[in-house]
Amino acid sequence: MLPSTLARAALSARGPVSERLLAALSESTETGGSGLAGFEALAARALGRVPDILVDEDLQLTLFLLYRLHYDGVVPGDDEWEWHPALLAARVVLERGFEAALRASAPQPPIPAATRDDVARALFTLTGHEHNPGLALYVARAATGQQAVEFLVHRSVYALREADPYAWGIPRLAGRSKSALIEILAGEYGGGRVERMHSVLFADALRAAGLEGDYVASVDAVPAVTLASVNAISMFGLNRRLRAALVGHLAAFEMTSAIPSRLYSDGFQRLGFDDSVARYFDVHVEAGFAREQSACRDLAGSFVEDDPEAVGDIMFGASVFLTLDDRQSAHLLGSWAGGYPSLRAEPSSR
Repeated sequence: MLPSTLARAALSARGPVSERLLAALSESTETGGSGLAGFEALAARALGRVPDILVDEDLQLTLFLLYRLHYDGVVPGDDEWEWHPALLAARVVLERGFEAALRASAPQPPIPAATRDDVARALFTLTGHEHNPGLALYVARAATGQQAVEFLVHRSVYALREADPYAWGIPRLAGRSKSALIEILAGEYGGGRVERMHSVLFADALRAAGLEGDYVASVDAVPAVTLASVNAISMFGLNRRLRAALVGHLAAFEMTSAIPSRLYSDGFQRLGFDDSVARYFDVHVEAGFAREQSACRDLAGSFVEDDPEAVGDIMFGASVFLTLDDRQSAHLLGSWAGGYPSLRAEPSSR
């Protein structure tokens, strides 16, 4: 099995804020806590200096690590770090800057009426007109084997823990939207069959592609723009006031999954990868239409009918998904067009 924790020795800091955090997390709360004096102020100063937090390596890694404390941990050891006051205070500072940057950079789509049909139409219009599957087309038709492997490493930061950030929404929703979310996530978690869990299928794909599937190695290798895509889901999921944005984000994710997944599958088959790699993408194609309808109507549409004031954040969350997905795609395609890798470091291979 893949390691469920991030080992301190395998992660490298990307600046003064992540360096301070990693140093503290390598110790217990009793000993490491003293090293966090002024940590909130350090984060605030760093935030004030960066031109764009969405691509800042130091702050995106810091946010990622702070969020991971609420999942399976970032170091083997002291679980008390999860609710340490100094870390929570710094997280709030960085979250405010992150959310503000997302609201400024993600285009605000037209706000539909708060009905299932109107929300569904608005989401189909947004995801159909705005989403460009350029990266998927490139992987299908032109990517080299090395570029395809790099794509898998980028994808792994979400896919090895697939659906976990969205699961925070379950206790934050009610009624029809809760039921729809559980139904969607049940498929992500394999319907009770561990071998069908999407995260397990992706781990199989990594091994079939010759990668070790080491989660921390993937985190260390990917740039800030990839971490930002995952951090946005965690921020939406861990803040109840942003639960509508979480719903909109998941809806857009599901509504833009089938066609790119088919193209990715075609690309890995073209390149001669083991069938296990294509299988991961094929399951997303098979879910296809039914998942799209459930996400836009039963999840997002039902949510706004029960809470009409949430419709703006539904569309915001969907727009954030498309914006960050486009930025990540632009990074990969731009790197490859320039003849250099899209990763910060070479992925670990067997």
